[in-house]
Amino acid sequence: MKLRGEVLYKKFAFFHNFGIILRLMKKTYIPKKEEIKRNWYLVDASNKILGRLASQVARILRGKHKVIFSPHLDTGDGVIVINAAQVKVTGKKMDDKIYYRFSGYPGGQKELSLREFMKKKPEMVFRLAVKRMLPSGPLGRRTIKKLMVYADHKFRQPASKPIPML
Repeated sequence: MKLRGEVLYKKFAFFHNFGIILRLMKKTYIPKKEEIKRNWYLVDASNKILGRLASQVARILRGKHKVIFSPHLDTGDGVIVINAAQVKVTGKKMDDKIYYRFSGYPGGQKELSLREFMKKKPEMVFRLAVKRMLPSGPLGRRTIKKLMVYADHKFRQPASKPIPML
């Protein structure tokens, strides 16, 4: 009988540990909307690599740099990017990277190389790079609204008092 009890204990020891895990999971902190404090950061994009800078900006927009990060909530901060026209890319991406758009009509597919797109809309290049790093859906659409991108060094939100980010 004693042997049977040891076997049963070993068999159900997993469930005992699982109960402890469930109790710990119930104590996970979920921030309330009122508890989320938002800051604004100022980023100078001149002579920085496009993808590396975009991933840092996406991280701040999502709020992953905060202790209270929760994947289903918008806990991130706002970011103002200046000098987006002076961003750099590595390799032959200026000529090889192609951006496509489609009007929906037959023959309505247009393509632009990165070099042409940077001449036309440098802000849109950076915004697309960040947007494609964010989740698709309502959370991503809400998050991208906190990104302001300017091609030159003048930004139009002086009242937000942004914190310079290196």
